Amino acid sequence: MEKRTRESPMRPGRSAVLIVDVQEAFTRRGEGTFAKPGKRWTPERLDLYFDALERRALPNAARLVSTFRAAGEEVVYTVIESLTPDGRDRSLDHKLSDVHIPRGSKGGRVRPEIAPAERDVVLPKTSSGVFNSTAVDYVLRNLGIEDLAILGLFTDQCVESAVRDASDRGYYVTLVADACVGRSPEEHAHTIEAMRGYARIRNTDELIRELKTFTSLQAAG
Repeated sequence: MEKRTRESPMRPGRSAVLIVDVQEAFTRRGEGTFAKPGKRWTPERLDLYFDALERRALPNAARLVSTFRAAGEEVVYTVIESLTPDGRDRSLDHKLSDVHIPRGSKGGRVRPEIAPAERDVVLPKTSSGVFNSTAVDYVLRNLGIEDLAILGLFTDQCVESAVRDASDRGYYVTLVADACVGRSPEEHAHTIEAMRGYARIRNTDELIRELKTFTSLQAAG
């Protein structure tokens, strides 16, 4: 049996993509997080963020979702959304940071370009790390997942938390760099480089080529 390394390719029947927080609250100009201008989100930074989101990350996420489904692999989403209308179940950090997306509100919906299919899994969370405030580890293990591709928002916050936690829990992690967006290009780039100690880094085209071999392997078998 071949010994696996961090750079080993994903495997058919054991792979999933985890899409982190690509939801209405963080992807619409003038809404949700961007409803009120602030020091962090200057007009210049907003332009850079939405350019990266709309031109690069969101189209790549849509391509990956389609490819994972075509390969018969699992698609899992996480969204920041309180379990209660008033958010009393939120983590202390979300309360201190005034992060509250009420249960069932528009802000908690996944972007329509990558909308979940009936067979997909969607997990609401109230912390940066999906492994800390959801049953994602339990779900992935029940699905037989060992190889996990991660993408989404924000690279330097919730995506980074997911990568670190997944690695610590024994998953082989692939971070899809061009399907993520950070709060700034600098923070995105810094996090991608820092995550090389926890995940292999791939771009969308590379991962799609890899996934397309799954169908070939299945046909050959």
